[in-house]
Amino acid sequence: MQKVALITGASSGIGKELAQIHAEKGGDLVIVARRADKLNALKADLEKQYGVRVLVLVKDLAQPAAAQEVYDATQAAGVTVDYLINNAGFGGRGKFHERDWATDLTMINLNIVALTALTRFFLPGMVQRNVGKILNVSSTASLLPGPLQAVYFATKAYVTSFSNAIAEELHDTQVTVTALLPGATETEFAQTSGMDKTELFKHPFSAREVAQTGYDGMLAGKLDVMAGLTFGQRMMMRTIPLTPKKVLLQQIRKMQELP
Repeated sequence: MQKVALITGASSGIGKELAQIHAEKGGDLVIVARRADKLNALKADLEKQYGVRVLVLVKDLAQPAAAQEVYDATQAAGVTVDYLINNAGFGGRGKFHERDWATDLTMINLNIVALTALTRFFLPGMVQRNVGKILNVSSTASLLPGPLQAVYFATKAYVTSFSNAIAEELHDTQVTVTALLPGATETEFAQTSGMDKTELFKHPFSAREVAQTGYDGMLAGKLDVMAGLTFGQRMMMRTIPLTPKKVLLQQIRKMQELP
């Protein structure tokens, strides 16, 4: 019996690559995003190439009722979700007090509220069946404060903390929760967040490479999986606990400033 993966933010980037990887393994899919045209094109491609079944759910997960609607739709379709992959999210660059509040509130609703709600809806069934895997796409940004992306970094700190906590709560079950922490990745995120011209995104990793690392980590039941980091960036991550916070904040700010 093939596993069913529900993937949010599946219309592009890491989410689309995760869908591709799962379909390559013969797994069926529920793909969720706002853009119907891109989802339907992906559905047609995956079903033709791999003979899998793909259910398309067009939803704006930043809307309050969307997570419940996604869960209800899977129940109505008789779909049991084996892998829940919370990938949908976005960021935005700029000083917090100058940014549009409605945009940042939408970011909080998508990056935090929707992810938490979907986990709450699907997790009880996994626990009852004593099988299942959750992959929450966080970021290396979750490990430190982010001047010029204050809200985004903070939302990802929530994702990693939340994922780790419930993973331990499930220690006596066969259900696992993995946090994927990518670095700079070739996705639409860089353009939509305004980060594509910064020092941080000079040498991004491919979405496929990051998605593969995350997917493999999920299957292995790992707690945290880092991906898309250069050797220098990995060394920098190791020095975070040793760096005075004021110095660290200055370094991060400079990396995110436009040239």
